[in-house]
Amino acid sequence: MLHLVLIVTTPPFFLGVIAKTKAFLAGRKGPPLLQIYYDLLRLFRKGTVYSRSSSILLRLAPVMIVASIFSSSLLVPLLKTAPIRFEGDLILFAYLLGLVRFMTILAAMDVGSSFEGMGASREASLGALTELAFFLGLVALSAMTRSTSLTAIFEWEGGHPFWNPALLILFATFSLILLTENSRMPIDDPTTHLELTMIHEVMILDYSGPDLALILYGASMKLFLFMAFTSSLLWPPTTANIWMGGGWLILKVTGMSIAIGLIESANARLRLIKIPQLLVANFVAAALGLAIILIGRGV
Repeated sequence: MLHLVLIVTTPPFFLGVIAKTKAFLAGRKGPPLLQIYYDLLRLFRKGTVYSRSSSILLRLAPVMIVASIFSSSLLVPLLKTAPIRFEGDLILFAYLLGLVRFMTILAAMDVGSSFEGMGASREASLGALTELAFFLGLVALSAMTRSTSLTAIFEWEGGHPFWNPALLILFATFSLILLTENSRMPIDDPTTHLELTMIHEVMILDYSGPDLALILYGASMKLFLFMAFTSSLLWPPTTANIWMGGGWLILKVTGMSIAIGLIESANARLRLIKIPQLLVANFVAAALGLAIILIGRGV
């Protein structure tokens, strides 16, 4: 039950932590920590406007995106164990997140705008490179723990190998995937409205009212999920007490949020031409992690 409460209620808070960290480093007061909740409530009270060239796909996409992210969160052991777990659930986890990208791109193309089509094209190109590293990282984790269940992977029955070089490489790999999948700096700028640099934000320009609120809420859930997943690689849930586990999870994700705020304050957005090179390097790093694991097992 606590797992569901955390995934439903807390994700927007961490967007506030990131914004507050960036404001603090810039010497500003910044928006309140709960500002995103106010924004979501305001959007839910508004009406929705649809382009005349759009179809039912644009209306379905926000609901399907939130539903897919919520379903994928049920497979990740945010506390001690995941609510739904079975051998091979990491494959379903990856494909549910892939469905989120697919629906976002499809809805962006549905409105028939060349501008949103440009964003969809960029998202598809970068997503293809990101998913290679993501799948390879999951394969490496599976090979390391000899399991294809996310709950079993994060249990670390043989003891957590904190200083294992392969695990440190995978942590770095999933950290870059976190920034890419959630349109954060230096890959993408969630606050930009500059035509030449927009990727994710350009695909949601036709949403308004409750639909836009669902898109923003889904984005916060996805960011929370990736931060919990990545931080659990080095600091897995270890206690059977769900309240202590919930506190440990909030602490880890808050730390990741502050780290993202620091990264975004210290780095400029990369040029588009440089991003594929970085993602290919990330794929090579994931392959190196897998190679170290397989060599260590004598394969």
